[in-house]
Amino acid sequence: MPRKTRTLAPAAALAVAAVLAVPVSPATGAAVTPPAPAAADPAFDFTKPTVAATGLQVPWGLAFLPDGSALISERNSARILQMKPGSAPTEVARLSGVTPSGEGGLLGIAVSPTYEQDGYVYAYYTAASDNRIVRFKLAASPQQEVIFSGIPKNSFHDGGRIHFGPDGMLYAGTGDAGRTANSQNPSTPAGKILRMKPDGTAPADNPTPNSVVYTLGHRNVQGLAWGGGHMYASEFGNNTWDEVNHIEAGDNYGWPNVEGRGGEPTYHDPLAVWSTREASPSGAAVAGDTLYAAALGGRRLWTVPLDGRGGSSGQPTAVLQGTYGRLRTVAVGPDGWLWVMTSNRDGRGQPAQTDDRVIRFPKVAR
Repeated sequence: MPRKTRTLAPAAALAVAAVLAVPVSPATGAAVTPPAPAAADPAFDFTKPTVAATGLQVPWGLAFLPDGSALISERNSARILQMKPGSAPTEVARLSGVTPSGEGGLLGIAVSPTYEQDGYVYAYYTAASDNRIVRFKLAASPQQEVIFSGIPKNSFHDGGRIHFGPDGMLYAGTGDAGRTANSQNPSTPAGKILRMKPDGTAPADNPTPNSVVYTLGHRNVQGLAWGGGHMYASEFGNNTWDEVNHIEAGDNYGWPNVEGRGGEPTYHDPLAVWSTREASPSGAAVAGDTLYAAALGGRRLWTVPLDGRGGSSGQPTAVLQGTYGRLRTVAVGPDGWLWVMTSNRDGRGQPAQTDDRVIRFPKVAR
């Protein structure tokens, strides 16, 4: 993720979250040594990885069908793959109109909460003139219905994560498209978290009538997750702090006026921050009282303890440090395992031949 050359005044000084160092080699496609047992999170056993898929081409989005199989989107190929543990992924759709460039392309995917009735899959992708959200039914060349368009695009800061919330609404994390003023401008969908009905229209209970804008003041949101009745999002910072935020309707998260914790009543402070070299947090997931954030630049999986009230109950720690390279997406599957997806073929300092894969980690036996 390119960092802007303009340097903002740093937020109030605070201690950077401690890291559990695991001295292992980055992913090369070859067998890896699992991290030491001491680094394992109580919910999942990180000493017993299962490689579920290999040979992926810049995978980005991950969602699950009612039968337990996974859908994977590939950013540059515009393919959607379907896979079950123990079986190789197979192509089930290829979207038209996707124009990959830099960080743009086919990004997030989501499955309709009423999929068994309507058969809809949703995707967020970069088109020729904008970022947009479409829905379609799985087919070799599906007919796509654009439900929301006009999200500003750039070669970086495109956001892209979409997810249905517990309320049945579709949420989308967007980026500022490299123009910081977008984030504080309520009239543009850039630099926001959006909330919409499945058809792309604004719910009546959104913070602003007739607007899909749910929160503002974001730089580049790439992770959305829910747990314990609360919503969370992971976000790329600029030169100092990356963030995980507790999301509340109508709140302002400060960018570009604040990066990290500013302690100002106008803006909602993050519940966890890391230095930018340790994180670049993309996908996020919640299991029990822990939030998991997949780190690209940091090449690790962050675990953030939650207090059940929308805050953090302790110091974040890291697992899988350097084990698999850049981590793009994390999700709790319908099988109860933690699924982690890499992003080592996207040209960010990794060898071109590096493999991208999906790795699953079992729940800890009780």
